[in-house]
Amino acid sequence: MTRILHRSSRSAPPVAVHAAGSWIADAEGRRVLDASGGAAVSCLGHGHPRVVEALRRQIGQLDYVHSGFFSSEPAEALAEMLVGHEPGGLAGAYFISSGSEAIESALKLARQYFLETGQETRQHFIARRQSYHGNTLGALAAGGNALRRAPYAPLLADAFSHVSPAFAYRGQQAGESEEAFACRLAAELEAEFQRLGPDTVAAFIAEPVVGATLGCVPAPAGYFRAVREICDRHGALLILDEVMCGMGRTGTLHAWEQEGIAPDIQAVAKGLGGGFQPIGAILIKGRILDAIREGSGSFKHGHTYVAHPVACAAALEVQRVIRDEGLLNRVRVLGQRLRAGLEARLGQHPHVGDIRGRGLFQAIELVADRETKAPFDPALQANIRIRDAALAAGLACYPGGGTADGRAGDHILLAPPYTASEAEIELIVERMGAAVDTAMAMLRQEARA
Repeated sequence: MTRILHRSSRSAPPVAVHAAGSWIADAEGRRVLDASGGAAVSCLGHGHPRVVEALRRQIGQLDYVHSGFFSSEPAEALAEMLVGHEPGGLAGAYFISSGSEAIESALKLARQYFLETGQETRQHFIARRQSYHGNTLGALAAGGNALRRAPYAPLLADAFSHVSPAFAYRGQQAGESEEAFACRLAAELEAEFQRLGPDTVAAFIAEPVVGATLGCVPAPAGYFRAVREICDRHGALLILDEVMCGMGRTGTLHAWEQEGIAPDIQAVAKGLGGGFQPIGAILIKGRILDAIREGSGSFKHGHTYVAHPVACAAALEVQRVIRDEGLLNRVRVLGQRLRAGLEARLGQHPHVGDIRGRGLFQAIELVADRETKAPFDPALQANIRIRDAALAAGLACYPGGGTADGRAGDHILLAPPYTASEAEIELIVERMGAAVDTAMAMLRQEARA
């Protein structure tokens, strides 16, 4: 009997006992190909020797100091590596322990920035429906994941409002061009600024490639340039949530590089430390740093494990490996291979409506009917069935529900390590295809019964 409150109280998960590269072994001796890096976390796979050695060195030298008393060498070096060259004007970093903490920090920093600059009326945040920004209350309020929000709705702040997702498969109208779709979404955002009062909006927050809630959905071309222009015109900040899609996952270190714009605050986490230690961060525009330094002089926020030395040492080595081994290019090459394989295997499947993503961040959306895009009844839990079928075949993938409208809809997300082999990518496609076939056959058999 387990004494852990697991994600499901119906059954205990298998116990993992060893992991190396793209593979995890459980206590029963089964080997599972980790095709999603957990939740798009393990960007270098498991047990990378350089990171393991960096952790050993750091623990032996300095395990923990509180940021109220000391900084540390790995924290300073990690910040220098990430923003020393000021990418897109991002000039400062703040290290915490998770993506949710990163979003909380970004929201608080945005609010404090406007207090420091005498703009106290800016207290509203605009986000998008069908988004996900974390599970703490502030991050949950910012997000538009209806299923996750519902139980805690009475606890969520009313400072947040939501506009439509940039979701072409579900939102682009028949005969509407990509440019027209982007313009329509931008007009909706502009209208929301006007409804709230432009001088009351602190920031717009969005994922450049939407992760867990929609399944690897990139925005239409030109969308983020239009968003950037709207925020600039009204004096609001742009916060980009790259917790899942950032740090190389889409083929560039920052997903926003592919959009031709840069954020004022960026949240990162999963691929920052690759799962070797819990770590997240916000990367901050120089003018925001200047406002704090020239104003009150301190960020009115903090956690016990801010800039944890061991976590920073792990993340520093992860980022060095990505640089030294040329893994961004490998993400692009393997991503093309994964996408081509999925399209060849599942592109014409009667229950696969869409295949989408960038780099090693790909997803399939399941539908009951390809022609109408009608989703499966949520009670059937199609995504969970595929997850279970995949796991039985030795493949770990990341399922999602509520894809279509927050209640109905199913997708499967794939995010293998940047270090995966070509053979492992082919095996992911093979086992994913078999899992979809198995789960769909089971649904058809139940429908006939």
